[in-house]
Amino acid sequence: MLERRIIGFAVGILGAMLALSPHCFAAAKKPHVVGLGAVKKVAYSKAGDPSGALASEETLRIRPLIADGALKEWTTGEAHDVTDRSFVVRRAVRLNDELPGEKPAGGAPRGHWVWQRGPWLLIDRVTGHVAVLKLPDYDPGVSQVSWFRDFGAYCGLTSSGKSVYAIVAQLAARRPLLAKKLEAFAPDLKEQVDPVCAGTEWQREPLRVTFHPAGREPASFAVVPGSAMLVEDASDESEAAAPPAKANE
Repeated sequence: MLERRIIGFAVGILGAMLALSPHCFAAAKKPHVVGLGAVKKVAYSKAGDPSGALASEETLRIRPLIADGALKEWTTGEAHDVTDRSFVVRRAVRLNDELPGEKPAGGAPRGHWVWQRGPWLLIDRVTGHVAVLKLPDYDPGVSQVSWFRDFGAYCGLTSSGKSVYAIVAQLAARRPLLAKKLEAFAPDLKEQVDPVCAGTEWQREPLRVTFHPAGREPASFAVVPGSAMLVEDASDESEAAAPPAKANE
């Protein structure tokens, strides 16, 4: 009788442990697998693309962003590793260019699809989270971002469309670290040179950035990093870093 009571008591304890702590016996979560696939070329639509195209550019080189074996986005251009687990890359957008009432010829599928460049993305390899970056005064037809660490340097166009600014944005900062006026912007004038900025150069120590406005002398600026840090959450429910705010003209 005593042995039966002891056995019953042990079975009861084990049942309570299973009911109260199911997570102790759950299978471990599998790590996410995030990366870029092979490059392929697609027909590039120059017409209507705000990013513009080089004179000789007829195709766009795109790569799939794959997370856990599934296609998340299409990307284009070079990726930049921000940390050992997060990187930025530009999105490639497949856009429906079909006019209202336009009918496909010869039984072709609905929609006239074209490829164009899109916004910059921030991808976390651990969680698989993808966030669209809202860079201050970023204009796809003017801004060519040069990345260093978690800083992005580019020529920005103010909301009024009248001034070109030297912009340095830090991913986790709410405001740009640098916003200096370079020149007036007049896209309708014949003397307006394209591209607006020929390139941007970084210097590590001391931290400086040099802009090369077309037709003007280079402009160099010291960069003082802000106190904001790129926080990478270990959980699957991680929140995207706060996007930088727009710079005032």
